[in-house]
Amino acid sequence: MTSQAFKEWFFTTDHKRIGIMYLVGSMAAFVVAGLMALLIRLEQSNLGPTITDNPNEYNSWLYFHGAAMVLAFLIPGLTGFFANYFLPLMIGAQDVAFPRINAFSIWLFYGAIILALLSFVIPDAPDVMWTGYPPYSVTTTTNTAFYVFTVHLLGFSSVLGAVNFLVTVIYMRAPGMGWNQLNIFTWTTVAAFVLQLIFIPVLASAVTMLLFDKYLGTSFFNPEAGGDVLLYQNLFWFYSHPAVYVIFLPACGILFEIFATMCKNRVFNYKACVYGGIWGIVGISGFVWIHHLYVSGMPDWLRIGQMVTTLLISVPVGLMVMSMWGTLYRAAITFNTGMLYAISCLFLVLSGGLTGIPLALTAITVHLSETSFVHAHFHFIMAMFSAFAMFAGIYYWFPKMFGRYADGKWATTGFIFNIIGVHVTFIPLFIVGVEGMPRRYWDYQMFPQFEPYHQVATVGAFMVATGMAITILNWVHSAFKGKVAPENPWKSCSMEWTHAPNCPQAGNFPNPPSVQPEWTPYGYDDREANMAATTDPGYPTDAKPAE
Repeated sequence: MTSQAFKEWFFTTDHKRIGIMYLVGSMAAFVVAGLMALLIRLEQSNLGPTITDNPNEYNSWLYFHGAAMVLAFLIPGLTGFFANYFLPLMIGAQDVAFPRINAFSIWLFYGAIILALLSFVIPDAPDVMWTGYPPYSVTTTTNTAFYVFTVHLLGFSSVLGAVNFLVTVIYMRAPGMGWNQLNIFTWTTVAAFVLQLIFIPVLASAVTMLLFDKYLGTSFFNPEAGGDVLLYQNLFWFYSHPAVYVIFLPACGILFEIFATMCKNRVFNYKACVYGGIWGIVGISGFVWIHHLYVSGMPDWLRIGQMVTTLLISVPVGLMVMSMWGTLYRAAITFNTGMLYAISCLFLVLSGGLTGIPLALTAITVHLSETSFVHAHFHFIMAMFSAFAMFAGIYYWFPKMFGRYADGKWATTGFIFNIIGVHVTFIPLFIVGVEGMPRRYWDYQMFPQFEPYHQVATVGAFMVATGMAITILNWVHSAFKGKVAPENPWKSCSMEWTHAPNCPQAGNFPNPPSVQPEWTPYGYDDREANMAATTDPGYPTDAKPAE
């Protein structure tokens, strides 16, 4: 890269370039956090110390894996990369509302990644997990400040992005575009940003109080001085359970775009999905955090109330899933790599959702709460579901970003390794979790009967690692050497495909579009009439690729 090109990227305010930078940063965090996962699995593959005899080192792997996967990969990938690159294109905007603030947010994100990576070279690396629970995080000799400042930087980045994109959607939609003409991905991203604005300040307050307790001598979480360690857990989960939906909602939005396009169907029950499903999740998400504290000590009546709200949120989630299945109904499906990942997400959300029901029930979760059952469920419903949705979206929009296809035998091979490896990894952990395998244990010599299950899970983890490596290398190769794609290769009705060229430049649209009331991004039942409902019909759907 020449110095001029480096400056253009470093100082860019183009939302698409910022989106690519989010993708690169989040994938870098994903790779390092994945390596930590492999170390964790190797350590647990046999009884006794396996690759380290230092439990604090094992805790550091857990810390980085959890914090990086959630805060540096999933949330920035979905609300950073996908929102930045595609949301303005979907609504017909030429950029975001505040381009310079957008640029500032990406550099806050990179600052957080650099700070997190420094934990591998400082002598007192954080070992407080991604949760940072006191009293351990206050009494430990390791560097809790690294954890706190990383959360602060990521939080500031997310808040700036949330304000920016909410203003963009409200004020910069194409002329004539009404709220019921928005893509489902736009709706889910708006909802995710609303959750970020509401709940991130609570997390920031919690970790700041943690910082003060450890380094300034305050006693917010010290029971001997009138504090309460459960106060931190309540504040942490008051943000961190809605954060599940900050991840879940945009992931579902990506799936809707793929299903509608590859099935050539309108989104089934659009309004019920948006107003009952998406906004139902937003409305209930702030009332379900207590199920993370069922075994921490609280009045029974409070447990019962939170059990009801935890189960109740399955209603709007169910509305969204039913809309996905309804969109698939009687469709002539185009199968490609993006669609394979998208369909696999339906089974991941089913497995993850059904295994979440026992964790919501007070009588059962007392047994399961601190076992491997929880993190197997968590990986199905959020980690792998959302990661696979991201992969589906990357394959789907790859021609738009790079003008080339990423599909092919290597893409399919990576998918096969990934989907099989996920089940080989986590199904054994469900089994040992029900039998009582504790979470986060460095050694489990008191449970020798679980060793074969951990060995199978370790094999599965390396299968996933193989699939991920193939997938990432395939993306890099395809970006430069992939088969050239035509404009709108999937024959989509959505504005980013019909009105913007592949590899769109600054300004996005050669002719900024406007739409009529009858236009919809899902008008597959009468494509010609739908295209005629725009003042600029955009790029022909059957254009041949330029060689």
